[in-house]
Amino acid sequence: MIYTIKSDIFELADIFDCGQCFRWNKEPDGSYTGVFAENVLNVSKEGNTVTFKGICNGNIEEICRNYFDLDRDYNDIRNKLSKIDENLKISVEYGKGIRILNQDLWETIISFIISANNNIPRIKGIIERLSKEYGKKITYEGKDYYTFPTPESLSKATVQDFRNLGLGFRDIRLYETTNMIINKEVDLEKLKDMNTLEAREELLKLSGVGPKVADCILLFSNLKRFDVFPIDVWVRRVMNELYIKKEDETKVTKKEIQKLADSKFGDMQGLAQQYLFYWKRETA
Repeated sequence: MIYTIKSDIFELADIFDCGQCFRWNKEPDGSYTGVFAENVLNVSKEGNTVTFKGICNGNIEEICRNYFDLDRDYNDIRNKLSKIDENLKISVEYGKGIRILNQDLWETIISFIISANNNIPRIKGIIERLSKEYGKKITYEGKDYYTFPTPESLSKATVQDFRNLGLGFRDIRLYETTNMIINKEVDLEKLKDMNTLEAREELLKLSGVGPKVADCILLFSNLKRFDVFPIDVWVRRVMNELYIKKEDETKVTKKEIQKLADSKFGDMQGLAQQYLFYWKRETA
């Protein structure tokens, strides 16, 4: 299956290396191959032509338009953010090809629990081992790929099973969260109908989900809430350097940063965070 689009604001590195996803890997030819739902796709770009090809469980155009958020006007978003201040203008230009993916909610929850106090190569390795052990195999162009495990599949794992896959202290968190989802202590379907604050409170009930992880789930999953502002060490550094300007950045509180994000970026703060974070991290 192949699907192509023309776009000058769809950049592979901006999308796949900005910290929102962990199952996309760069190929020697510069394209990226990834697994999501029951799809294995390779995405390449030449000039302004973006090509999606691979194995899809359904119509490739519909799947790509949804997952890559292709029907959202990112030019309009960029224009609005650029008018806020010079920092946003520069960061939006730098990361002009960013699109926030519509990732599966369950996969995003587990992925960002794994991401806590972790680095990207290690996160990717853990998710890959989990998928190989508990997911479904899909063979594409002679190579085996594995879907992300369902809650039912992951519920068969013990804490020790998770530990054996290299999860470290996150083993009990994955075990507990999986069982909370299975037992409907947190109902993922109901989250979609809640406002952002309600959904955040529900996510915070899950083992291993703190404020930053909850905000990442809200922003990067198919809940698609742009009115959250995930705060980590990088974001604190960026916000202090650009706006708060304290001599000791460790003295900057999350409350200060959140208040500034609310007043300055409003309901587009999640997008502002992503552009600022990506620009400063990549140019550090």
